[in-house]
Amino acid sequence: MPINLTKGQKVDLTKGNPGLKKIMVGLGWDVNQYDSGADFDLDAAAFMLGENGKCPTEKEFIFYGTLEHTSGSVKHMGDNLTGEGEGDDEQIEVDLSKIPANIAKIAFTVTIYDADVRRQNFGQVSNAFIRIVDEVTGQELIRYDLGEDFSIETAVVVGELYRNNGAWKFNAIGSGFQGGLAALCAHYGIEVA
Repeated sequence: MPINLTKGQKVDLTKGNPGLKKIMVGLGWDVNQYDSGADFDLDAAAFMLGENGKCPTEKEFIFYGTLEHTSGSVKHMGDNLTGEGEGDDEQIEVDLSKIPANIAKIAFTVTIYDADVRRQNFGQVSNAFIRIVDEVTGQELIRYDLGEDFSIETAVVVGELYRNNGAWKFNAIGSGFQGGLAALCAHYGIEVA
């Protein structure tokens, strides 16, 4: 049985699962029924952050343009352009044993591609969730359903993995941003062209 989290809740990930090394972070969503004339392309990303809450370099920003960190610790499994179908829409694999020592947390985000041009926002998205699965056993450990608290936001920090006394914990964040991916990059210290 996975632990179902509510916004702001924190839970131990590795303390209760001592052998846990490889996890899969699945993110999913549905688009509400209406026609804006354009497809919704939501994109998951991972920001690998130092103690200061910023990415040490742009190499710690893992997204559809850079699918894997040089350490092999974080791998994006590829861009889903429509979000159709059941289950996870995008997946990010994390090997906890390979995360570099200077990384204190990994923030998982979802943004709407080209949101301004397409006039789209998270008020038009429903059933968004993040789940963490033990890749070895296939068991779902944690699930966080975001609910429908968004209206005009075009980016959401869904949750984050963070180090705590040598163990890994997960924090269900669910906070929205306006300004899409560019706003998130600025927040995490990444220069955007």
